[in-house]
Amino acid sequence: MGFAIALLRLVYVLCILILALYTCGQLYLLYTYIVHAYFRRRYDEKSPAMLCSDTQLPKVTVQLPLFNERYVARRIIDAVAALDYPRERLHIQVLDDSTDDTTDLIQGRIAQLQSEGLRIDLIHRARRTGYKAGALANGLLHTDGEFIAIFDADFIPAPDFLRQTVPYFLADPQIGVIQTRWGHLNGDENLLTRSQALAIDGHFAVEQYARCAGDLIFNFNGTCGLWRRACILDAGGWQSETLTEDFDLSYRAQIRGWRFWYLRDVVVPGEVPPQIHAYKQQQARWAKGSTQVLLKMIGPLLRSRLSLRKRIMGALQLFQYAIQPIMLLTLSLTPIMMLTRSLDDVAVAPLGVLGLGVPLLYVLGQQALYDDWLLRSMYFPLLMIFSSGMTVNNSRAALSALLGKPGEFKRTPKFHLGGRSRGWKRSRYATHSGSDLLWEIGFGLYTLMAALMAESLAPSFVVYFLLYTTAFFSIAGWDMLERINLQRPVTNLHSAEPEPIGQPGR
Repeated sequence: MGFAIALLRLVYVLCILILALYTCGQLYLLYTYIVHAYFRRRYDEKSPAMLCSDTQLPKVTVQLPLFNERYVARRIIDAVAALDYPRERLHIQVLDDSTDDTTDLIQGRIAQLQSEGLRIDLIHRARRTGYKAGALANGLLHTDGEFIAIFDADFIPAPDFLRQTVPYFLADPQIGVIQTRWGHLNGDENLLTRSQALAIDGHFAVEQYARCAGDLIFNFNGTCGLWRRACILDAGGWQSETLTEDFDLSYRAQIRGWRFWYLRDVVVPGEVPPQIHAYKQQQARWAKGSTQVLLKMIGPLLRSRLSLRKRIMGALQLFQYAIQPIMLLTLSLTPIMMLTRSLDDVAVAPLGVLGLGVPLLYVLGQQALYDDWLLRSMYFPLLMIFSSGMTVNNSRAALSALLGKPGEFKRTPKFHLGGRSRGWKRSRYATHSGSDLLWEIGFGLYTLMAALMAESLAPSFVVYFLLYTTAFFSIAGWDMLERINLQRPVTNLHSAEPEPIGQPGR
């Protein structure tokens, strides 16, 4: 019995140390951001002057990877068709792997744009080999663009997007990627979307800014950016070994010596999932994919010639989702540590102090982007609840990757139709699995009992347990309510399935 307790204590201490190390990495990012954003200001995002006339501009290919995007496919095609760039230097590829009626819905519009002189091709694959990575790689075989812009179907780039980004490549031949900031089309739709918008703003306004300004490794976010074709090829091209092909290629390219550049002031608005199941599906794919990249790239990163600082911070970024099972294990072991009176031997208070940097990161993100940043920051408790409640979902996905289980690239459903609130509920893409429901309820009950025990055994942990209790029950409750709503029959025209954007009758 004594050996078992000693072993548990050792595991618990290791978990605390790993969490502390990861948190220190986040604090270093916060420090880097503050130094560069408020004091040094050497990171100048102003676009360099155009170095050539329109006739001398490089050829740009815009790739639009689609898979069953009937509601938004027409909108993204129209958006990129309106890009302000010489038509003889612009090539648009609609990389369509759809198995529903998306292809039929966009063929007519593509033919119309072709008749108007726009070079736009529809490349439809009968088999979705390699998922998104396979579609992007296949598209490269059919274009001569020197630079490749990529947009997911739910984003809407402004007409001047290429004018604001391409000059950076011309000014510095070592830049392999330009990443821009994600905005939000439906950030105010419900509490879930508000929480996601806050998290995305923190990532793009602070973390990506700090990584670029501090000359650290950072990743292309899969959309709303451009690649230099030579960079893609030099780094080994798009590979489908992981579910996050963008993360994978980003590390391979930077290990090869390519520079990445981030433009916070260039914003491309997109949709965030308004449905909890869609959000879970997105997070599970990111968690599994990034953990797969961790297993694939941690060795090459640590053996690379990059500076020690870059390697350490790059390694911590690779652990961004693999840290979730450790958080869940720590949570699970804490009640046992209380009962065995082992917490007295473990200094966990410093971890709580280090964790105070997390809310500051998100507050600074709001302050950098919005005039009403203080009001927007009030939604941080929501972010804490949703992110804590997703620990089960993300941990299962990360563990699946660590165990070497293959995974399917499950796209995030898009249903937000031109600002129509809650239109997704009658979308044909609105599905439900409920696979994590029992786990979330179980952990909610476990942490509730732990909170009751902590009241007498370790009062300082009561708030910690209650946070997770609220988080797990909130995710489970939202999940159950959505499941009930999706099973209700359509009773009126307002709740019927909306029409695809841009179709006759809209």
